Amino acid sequence: MTEFDPAPNVDDTERRWQTGTDTFGRVYDVLLGITSPTKYTDIAELADCSPNAAKKHLERLAEMGIARANTESRPATYERNDGYLEWQEASRIAADLTIEAIIARVEALETKRAEYEAQFETTDPTTVNVFDHDSHDTIHERMTAISEWQGVIRNIRLYELARQLSQNDGHLIRA
Repeated sequence: MTEFDPAPNVDDTERRWQTGTDTFGRVYDVLLGITSPTKYTDIAELADCSPNAAKKHLERLAEMGIARANTESRPATYERNDGYLEWQEASRIAADLTIEAIIARVEALETKRAEYEAQFETTDPTTVNVFDHDSHDTIHERMTAISEWQGVIRNIRLYELARQLSQNDGHLIRA
């Protein structure tokens, strides 16, 4: 490939994918990227490994709580466990911030959520019809606002979980 070629060489891309990443890492990366139950054979293809290796690593990830397995289906399917990933993110927030900082962040997020609720005259962003306007710019602005509002709701949930973890020495429920 010369410096003016518009597309990268496919062989270079494949080598970069495999360089420095073992099979477990590739299976883990593919699992994090999928959004619905996926056959382990398809995950193996995406991770560039054998189906048996993919299944072995996916079972390990399921035991760790990172993946959800449906071993009743043939072939077995796997998907990422978003609840585990949210708990992991909340644990990171709890480790990085003080309880006071977490509470202040939740208060700021709740203020922002109240602003969105007043703007759209509802407490549920999924009930807003963003296409109820003729202007493309208005539709785009409303779509952006709804997306940000949903992010605020998600962050409130994460920071609230982080507060509970901080107040209970890393546990959700006081020991």
